[in-house]
Amino acid sequence: QVQLVESGGGLVQPGGSLRLSCATSGINFSFYVMGWYRQAPGKQREMVATITGGGRTNYVDSVKGRFTISRDNAKNTGYLKMNSLKPEDTAVYYCKAVTVLGERQYWGQGTQVTVSS
Repeated sequence: QVQLVESGGGLVQPGGSLRLSCATSGINFSFYVMGWYRQAPGKQREMVATITGGGRTNYVDSVKGRFTISRDNAKNTGYLKMNSLKPEDTAVYYCKAVTVLGERQYWGQGTQVTVSS
């Protein structure tokens, strides 16, 4: 019943841009914090950005000024706009939705982002 589906990944050249989407269903989306995480081969999964239902955002230092997280509660969808992409951004990107107090959390299946010339 609960689904998070990422889309928008792909191959892009360094310096390029990409927008990821996370479409959710089966949850009251506005009550959940939404976040983007990424995992590169051989590395631990890391938090990239989070956004609360009220619009407060947080970013890992390496993407500040380049990535923008947003959400449209009416569409039950979260977004990650990625600009000035670097090869180091290459990873599988995952969407997560979690209740404010952490009682429930859900993950999407991931979408591949590859930054290469």
